[in-house]
Amino acid sequence: MSGIHTTAHTNAPADYAAAASLPDQGGQWPDASWVTAIGGTALQQLTDEALAGNPDLQAAAARVGAARAMVEAAGAASKPQVGASFSTTRQRFTENSIYPPPFGGSYVTDNELALNFSYDLDFWDKHGAELRSALSQSKAAEAEHSASRLMLTTAVARAWIQLARQHAQLDLSDQQLALRDHLDQLTQQRVAAGLDTQSDNQQSRVQVANLRNERAQWNEAIALTRNQLAALLGQGPDRGLLIPKPMLPAEAVIALPDQLPMGLLGRRADIVAARWQVEAAQSDIKVAKTEFYPNVNLSAMVGLSSLGWTNFLSKGSLVNGIGPAIHLPIFEGGALRAQLKGRVALYDGAVATYNKALTDALHEVADQVQSLRAAEIEKNNQEAATLAAERGMKLAQQRQQVGTANMLQVVATQIAYLSQRKLELDTRARRADLRIGLIKSLGGGFDAGTEGLIPAANYSQDSTKSSSINTLSNRPTLANAAS
Repeated sequence: MSGIHTTAHTNAPADYAAAASLPDQGGQWPDASWVTAIGGTALQQLTDEALAGNPDLQAAAARVGAARAMVEAAGAASKPQVGASFSTTRQRFTENSIYPPPFGGSYVTDNELALNFSYDLDFWDKHGAELRSALSQSKAAEAEHSASRLMLTTAVARAWIQLARQHAQLDLSDQQLALRDHLDQLTQQRVAAGLDTQSDNQQSRVQVANLRNERAQWNEAIALTRNQLAALLGQGPDRGLLIPKPMLPAEAVIALPDQLPMGLLGRRADIVAARWQVEAAQSDIKVAKTEFYPNVNLSAMVGLSSLGWTNFLSKGSLVNGIGPAIHLPIFEGGALRAQLKGRVALYDGAVATYNKALTDALHEVADQVQSLRAAEIEKNNQEAATLAAERGMKLAQQRQQVGTANMLQVVATQIAYLSQRKLELDTRARRADLRIGLIKSLGGGFDAGTEGLIPAANYSQDSTKSSSINTLSNRPTLANAAS
């Protein structure tokens, strides 16, 4: 085993400089009620239906069940094994062997009934390591299932926000189209009166046609989003037609929780799953190392054996035995070293995956925070533009009332105001989507502690810096992951 070790180590949150990008703001971590906070009972009912009927989530749940079965199988290997066997064979014994007359040259029934015992004396804790590996794989599957739940929930919520935006935009387009139709009528009247030219009339009709195309595009987008939601629910497209028209959520104050990088260890299901995969890979290394040592199996049997049935149940037919079976690998052509190298390589890969999960998590949070900051600036600027358009519309209405402006100018300002409201609506929808994205990047309410996905043993982040798999123990855990 000499020369076979790893130099990989799991990164700690302290390895990442994030204080400037992700400052402490005294906010709370998301909890399970975030869906209701955004979309009320309507969105909560949709997400509940998706969690119950989505095939991808059902597949993830099946993987959890399979992993738990592997835990049971691994646990069984460390327990005594008991089995029973019975055989009866009708055969002719040769006259030229060890069987004397009357058996030699005759047909005789050979009967044997046995109760067999075996127990693997697991001196090197091979079965214990196999059990820990299976347990870690099971915990990883549970965490991956939680991550799948969050992905599905946020996908439903984001599609719901998109549907609300599309319906609201369609409503504004309908209002604009009505005003454009009115404006077209006014233009035709002015052309008939010689106040405008046919060019003005045709330009007005172009705007009407454009709005009708826009309305058709919004109807298409609404239909596609409803289809998307139906698929997320695991239902046919007709289910999407039954979803009530949603409304965009009210604005909310968003603040980051304190000690964000450290807190992500126990709040992100994907990070927890990757950490458990590291645990499993380290246990697999221990299993591979035990293959270099002697294996001792204790076997025993008791039963009955006889030729013919006459004396089968007599005391003289009793047979029994007990003894050890020892296997010691001496020369296996390097197969065991190759197996150990493979397990170490898998461990290195698991560590790299864990480190990437932590890096990606911080990246996702930072991206959402930066986008929310930009969206806040856009929101303020757009609100100012909408307010200016509204004031311009009211001024035009006042001028029309006193005869200094015509209805054509009033309708034009109304259309311009609705255009600004459309832009403002887009900024609101984007902020709502980014809010969901931030909730997702912060774990969406997942807590490894409450989910039972943190080992009881203590885990020191610093201890993994110089982790070398040269011994059969010293396995890091997730104990401080949620601190």
